[in-house]
Amino acid sequence: MKVSLLAAAVLSLATAAIAQAPATTAPADQAAAPAAAPAPLTTPAVTGPLAWLPPANFDAGPFGKISANGIVTGVGRYQDNHIPGDDTGQASLSNGQIFLQKADGKVQYFIEVGAYTLPSLGAPFLPADKTVSATYGPVPVAFLKLPVGKTTQFLIGSLPTLIGAEYTFTFENMNVERGLLWNQENAINRGIQVNQTLGKYLTASFSWNDGFYSNRYSWLSGSLTYVKGPHTLAFVAGGNAGKTAYQTFATPVQNNSSIYNLIYTYSKGAWIIQPYYQYSNVPTNPSVGVFTGANTNGGALLVSHAFKHGLSLPGRVEYITSSGRSSDEGAINLLYGPGSNATSVTLTPTFQKGGMYVRGDLSWTHTGSYVPGDAFGKNGTNANQARAVAEIGFIFGNNIEK
Repeated sequence: MKVSLLAAAVLSLATAAIAQAPATTAPADQAAAPAAAPAPLTTPAVTGPLAWLPPANFDAGPFGKISANGIVTGVGRYQDNHIPGDDTGQASLSNGQIFLQKADGKVQYFIEVGAYTLPSLGAPFLPADKTVSATYGPVPVAFLKLPVGKTTQFLIGSLPTLIGAEYTFTFENMNVERGLLWNQENAINRGIQVNQTLGKYLTASFSWNDGFYSNRYSWLSGSLTYVKGPHTLAFVAGGNAGKTAYQTFATPVQNNSSIYNLIYTYSKGAWIIQPYYQYSNVPTNPSVGVFTGANTNGGALLVSHAFKHGLSLPGRVEYITSSGRSSDEGAINLLYGPGSNATSVTLTPTFQKGGMYVRGDLSWTHTGSYVPGDAFGKNGTNANQARAVAEIGFIFGNNIEK
């Protein structure tokens, strides 16, 4: 799949800008000072309990100092009651990615290159090659970051969404597979984002983008986040200010939706506790093929506790319901038929030592009030699906310098 024109433009701009930037060296009087303990960079974001490694840093001559991380992971999955076109057992590369970034100076950038899968509950599995070609290509994220003073940043390019509590790639989240609420959200969008610090505890972000990767720039998204000590409270909203009939695998009918999150996170010591609420609405709009709209209401609780010796146990519980009736003419299906609901429970025992980790999802998904043919099993009439997933991964950063 070809890299998007916008991503290519970002890479070109980044290269040109960095080439013009003067290289910097540390003052001589700092040469003997003890080096601070290296810290992981904030991009890509990792919720936990997995810990990202500090990057490997190298001098790229006229391009300045470049920081690099990488990851290689494989995943295997066994499930019952699979739908037609899916399989009982599957295995694939789940991540084979390199992350390059310049995290200082007046012109910064981040580039993510490689292969990936996007496994989620209640949805069929696509191996890495098909996922890359059907979604965001081999450069899923690439953006310029332009700091303006100490409190403002502009981001331009292919960006992670502001929507939701779970990130796009497996290693970024508590669980290997994303949840039922994530299935209603966009993951990556192309556009412009501004981040603004509003005092000691408050930050805001606003984005003009193409929503569900539609290449139609009619979406507006924003977030307002309060952080104090171990507590974080975020309100996130986004929606299509226009209308988009264009649809692909990466651009479903939800591209015409509006969506809202209220997310609370407690992170201290061995604990991460994150409840959140989500509402989404796809309005009736026959001009884009939505003859009877629908909405979803859902909530999730994600919890992780770290034990000794690299062991941890994350878990997730979700419930989501959709409006509508199958008897409504042209009723849109957002779950397992109009008016259906779904519940999921996931446990993910995890072990990490240095750059290596092993973890596995044990999950159960149940759908209620489903429309026959839209649930699980070869006939779409089974209400339950159980899965066992294993992922083994190797994270690279400053460990390759030793």
